[in-house]
Parts: sequence; C-alpha cells; structure tokens
Amino acid sequence: MRWKVFSGRHVCLASRFRAQSHCHGRSQHATFHGATSSTASSRNLCQFVHEMMTGATCVTHWQRIFEQKGISEPQHSSEHIISHVLGGKTIHSLAREALSRPLTAEQKQTIWNLCSQRLQHVPVQYVIEEWDFRDLTLKMKPPVFIPRPETEELVNLVLSEFTEEEDVLFSVEKTRWQNSQQAAPALFLEIGCGSGAIVLSLLHVFKQSCAVAVDKSPEAVDLTRQNAERLCVQHRLQELQLDVLSDSQKLTWICGSVDVIVSNPPYVFHEDMSGLMPEILRYEDHDALDGGADGLDVIKAILQLAPTVLKDHGKVFLEVDPRHPEMIQNWLQEHSSLRLTYRATHWDFCGKPRFCVLQRS
Repeated sequence: MRWKVFSGRHVCLASRFRAQSHCHGRSQHATFHGATSSTASSRNLCQFVHEMMTGATCVTHWQRIFEQKGISEPQHSSEHIISHVLGGKTIHSLAREALSRPLTAEQKQTIWNLCSQRLQHVPVQYVIEEWDFRDLTLKMKPPVFIPRPETEELVNLVLSEFTEEEDVLFSVEKTRWQNSQQAAPALFLEIGCGSGAIVLSLLHVFKQSCAVAVDKSPEAVDLTRQNAERLCVQHRLQELQLDVLSDSQKLTWICGSVDVIVSNPPYVFHEDMSGLMPEILRYEDHDALDGGADGLDVIKAILQLAPTVLKDHGKVFLEVDPRHPEMIQNWLQEHSSLRLTYRATHWDFCGKPRFCVLQRS
C-alpha cells in the first residue's frame, strides 16, 4: 500500500485514486449540499436535472461541490463517477464527443444519486460498485476491504518469484511456472481474501493453477465467489469462511498441502486505528484492518499455520506494516521450531519495507 494509514493498512498515495472507506449503517442517498430538508433536496435535484450540462462541465460541477464539502480526492471522485455513468473506465478513456454531448435527464439523475453517496464520504469504489485491480475489474460492495494499488505490488512479487526463480520454490523446472501442460499446476492459499483481488489475479495469470481463498467475513467470501464467477475461474477456486486465528486445524484438514501462501492481512496497530480516515472507520470492515496491539495477531497465526500446510520449500508472501519485517524476524528467532526461514524484505514504490517473503525449510 502507499504510505498513509489508509483503509485498513497504509497507503502512500501517488497520483492514483485512493480507496477510502465503506458504507455501513449510513444512508445510500445523501442530501445535496448537506441539506436536511427533503424539499430543499428535491428543489436542488430538479434544478440540476433541468440544467443543460455536458459530461465535461458535470465533472467540474461536482468537483467543486466535493471540494466545498471536504470530500477527499474531489477531482478523481467526480471523474470516476461521471465516467462510470457515461460507460467509460476513466474520464480519459472516453471520446471527446462523449464528454461534450449534453447529458440526458436520466444520466443526470444517476449522477446525482451517486454523487450524493460520495457526499456522505462513501468510497467511490462502493459508489460505482466496481474497481480495477491489475487487469481485472472486480465487483465491490461494503463492508469488504477495498484493494489498494500497493497490493498489486504483492501480486507482482509473487509473479516475479514464480517466473525468475530457477530452482527451489516447487522443486521443479522453471517451465512449471509457465503453466506447461506437462507440469503440475501450483496450488495457492490466500488468507484474508476480501474481494478476491490477489488470488483471482494469480489464477488469471496461471491458467492451470488452483487456489483456496479464506476469510472470516461471510461478505468477503461471497464477494470473492461472485468475482470468481464473473471471471470464469470458479471451477479453480474454493472459497472458505474460516478464521485463521481459531480455525487453523480445520483449514489444514481441508486445504492439504499448498505451494504458496499469500496474504494482505490486517496489520494496523490497534492504537493507530483511530487515526484512520473517517471514511475508512465508517465504512470498511475493521476486522480487515486491525492487527491487534502490535499489528501481528493474524500474521503470527499465518506463520504458525504455514509449516503444516506448505509443501517442502513452499513460500509465504505477506504485505505488512513497515515496522513489521524486523519484528517478524525477531519473532521467528524465538520460534525456530516452525522451520520457517525469512528470505527477503521488499520495498513498495514509496520506499517503505512493505513485503516479506518466507520459506518452509
């Protein structure tokens, strides 16, 4: 993730849009300009719908409103919502004619409804109900954790290890990583699957591989299943509602031996939770964020599980807080019986030590 405590983990955002929060227990239809009267809201809506407006002028219009109301990323929020209504992935993917064409009353009504949600600090990913992660477009819905751009780096790390290592990950020739039909496919285990972004990205690349995806949240398991079906990989994925903290024995029995464990677990230090953005605290699942007093509750459970489910020389790939790599190495020294070797720390694009690679020895 990039660096700023963001929706559960941190994020150091560059130019890409920040995932922010989720909408629990809040109205999905906020009133315009914060008006408390339904009459005032209706009057504003009526004026908006009857005003002549193009896609381009509508972006500017809502950007200004978002700025006035203190909505984070006001330009990106406006652009993503308007481009979504106009049928584009981004504002830049739309033809100039689409942006200069007058909006219909129906389009303006839809934009009003979606922007009203954004005015309540609902994350834009939940507002438009989808988000891109690497090459995939994933369905999004609250309170399931919104994948961040930083986590794309975790996937890239797994892929690079698969394609560049010559020898030990699966103890077979390199062609195995390239999905040769004569080689045994890899079996992945993702712990804390959320929307399925990580595991589905891996299955998208490794066409012969299979995976198990685990999350304690029933909403997350259901969303991963929906996204797997959308991407037509459901026959290669088993989704399980299990808590790695309490169901590790059951997971070991169900899962068997896997080649790789990958996880972007909850790793925010509990004392840092109150410093998260209001949208994050209001809408996204706290269990996907809060890693306990030292941020290591779930991470330790994963490391204790790893020796029982990993094949020989199997690996663990983790996204963590920048303080964690050293803490994990110290913890492993105290738990040498786990037969896990700390292999490497990798930095994110903000220069923070963000990813850990471990191996069953």
